[in-house]
Amino acid sequence: MVFSEPVFMFLFLPVSLLVYYAVPFRFKNAVLFFTGLLFYSWGEPVYVLIMVLSTLIDYLAGRTMDRFDSNNRIRKIALVISVIMNLSLLGVFKYSGFLIDSVNSLFNLSLYNPDLPLPIGISFFTFQSMSYTIDLYRRKITVQKSFIKFAAFVTMFPQIVAGPIVLYDDIAKELEERKINFEAVSNGISIFICGLCKKVLIANSVGELWTSVKDSDYSSLPAATAWLGIIAFTLQIYFDFSGYSDMAVGLGKMLGFNFPKNFDYPYNSKTVSDFWRRWHMTLGGWFKNYVYFPLGGSRNGKVKTIRNLLIVWFLTGMWHGASWNFIIWGVYYGILLILEKFVFASVIKRLPTVITRIYTLLAVVFGWIIFEIYSPALMLSFIGSMFGTSGILYDSFTLNAIHNYSLTLIIAAITSSGLPLRIWKKISSGRKSDGLCIAGEAIGMAASIAYLVDASYNPFLYFNF
Repeated sequence: MVFSEPVFMFLFLPVSLLVYYAVPFRFKNAVLFFTGLLFYSWGEPVYVLIMVLSTLIDYLAGRTMDRFDSNNRIRKIALVISVIMNLSLLGVFKYSGFLIDSVNSLFNLSLYNPDLPLPIGISFFTFQSMSYTIDLYRRKITVQKSFIKFAAFVTMFPQIVAGPIVLYDDIAKELEERKINFEAVSNGISIFICGLCKKVLIANSVGELWTSVKDSDYSSLPAATAWLGIIAFTLQIYFDFSGYSDMAVGLGKMLGFNFPKNFDYPYNSKTVSDFWRRWHMTLGGWFKNYVYFPLGGSRNGKVKTIRNLLIVWFLTGMWHGASWNFIIWGVYYGILLILEKFVFASVIKRLPTVITRIYTLLAVVFGWIIFEIYSPALMLSFIGSMFGTSGILYDSFTLNAIHNYSLTLIIAAITSSGLPLRIWKKISSGRKSDGLCIAGEAIGMAASIAYLVDASYNPFLYFNF
């Protein structure tokens, strides 16, 4: 029997948690491993073997490094095999088709493109697993001798397909011993429901508007409609990804783990640099620790710092997808960060905060255009429509969109700033508010379930990466 997404999730989560709580502690990691395989194989019944292969390679590389601890040559060979095998999996399944198409187009060839389906979340679990062998080689962590515990780390179902990227060191102690108590489970449920509401009630709602606009003819797109559409996507991708991250963090707490924070109200940022300290924080940390710092970071002068930033952001763009728009998106941010660091730093410091926030939001909005519209020609056409090249300011679709989505967009914009949470903390400070919280969570959960049961539009954007 093939379950629809909501039905599968509503069955999988409670059953998995009940089994996990019921078994003795010595079996809990095994439950995590097998439920992770089940969760992943629901979406990828064949490619689950790719994830198991990646896990096995890195486990064996780790055991080899431990076995030959005093032989640095063998340790380095084990690391190189781990890195090459993981990057090869990414290269074959994520980038081979793109490279073949690019070569065919550039040299007018007709090389065969197998057009392999992309395993869900391959960029997440390969980076996560590969970080273990790198940290082990650096002697930052100790080897995990139990395959089940290591596999539980890689395949843990809350964050396996869309992050946050959890490093082994983040949860090494909890794999060995963790406490599961009422407070942690209650806190985890609250975080999970918050993430579910963000994803289902906000991201899905504004996403429907963007989908309608994205499918339009950009050459005749009214300016107001173009702005409404890209604002909707700006909010959709935040609430979609941060909502899933919250659900993963919440589920982690229910299982006894503390996953790292992945978002910190990025649309409040004062600069683009600040934005990338707040957006997808675990990915930024991964590239900083495993690419930027090993290249020398900012320690070897301006020229090499610029080189390192461009390499990191080229790779960041490539990580998100095998398409020229992602490469352009990465380079776009690399250039912006270089300009902020070396050209406009003193100017930005003198500007009022409101001006720098507007500049940052506009930079991010235009970044999302590059990110979401695959064709460079269509990107330019869409940007042109934003500035009136179609000669139309608005039409009946614009008015209908304002009528149908303005309240949702306003609520989403205010919520993305964190203002409701700050107000709630101020109002509830020193008061008994557990009843109100429980009531609010119950309403949010019920509304989300009702939406999922009834709606056909429910994309998870970052499953594609």
